[in-house]
Amino acid sequence: MEFPHHQIFQVAYLVNDLRASVQEWDALFGAGPFVITEHHQTDTFDYRGTQHEADVSYAFGYLGDMMIQFIVQHDDTPSIYRDMYEAGETGFHHVGLLCEDVRAEVDRLGAAGFECATFLHADGVDAAYVDTRAVNGGFTEYHGTPPRIIQAFTTWREAHARRQPGDSPFMER
Repeated sequence: MEFPHHQIFQVAYLVNDLRASVQEWDALFGAGPFVITEHHQTDTFDYRGTQHEADVSYAFGYLGDMMIQFIVQHDDTPSIYRDMYEAGETGFHHVGLLCEDVRAEVDRLGAAGFECATFLHADGVDAAYVDTRAVNGGFTEYHGTPPRIIQAFTTWREAHARRQPGDSPFMER
């Protein structure tokens, strides 16, 4: 198996309260500011061969060059989050890597014996979650790199670099 040189750009956690998690990470680490996306919807969605799409909300912010993502699942729909945690449980969920060809990465890991648990397309971006729990204790997300998404991530990272003590841990999109 050939190994591409993708860097982990994101670490994600399942939480019970986005705003409380943002405030805790702000106080403890100085992370943020965070952008919140409530009740995210996709254009196409596949969870283990079904179209079960859970009701989830996200918060995205930076700590240094690492994106931190918090996820809340609002329902009990089968999902990559419920694969790891029951309702009310929290913890590390996945690492994220940016790549040009999400499908090729899914195929590469599939050939190595890792199952793609979710493939989705939303806002012009492909993303996939491969079940790599046996290796890293969580999923591995491959996220596409359209220029507007990379620009959004850059804007969020730059907002973190400019933060001053006392600034809000929240940022409008």
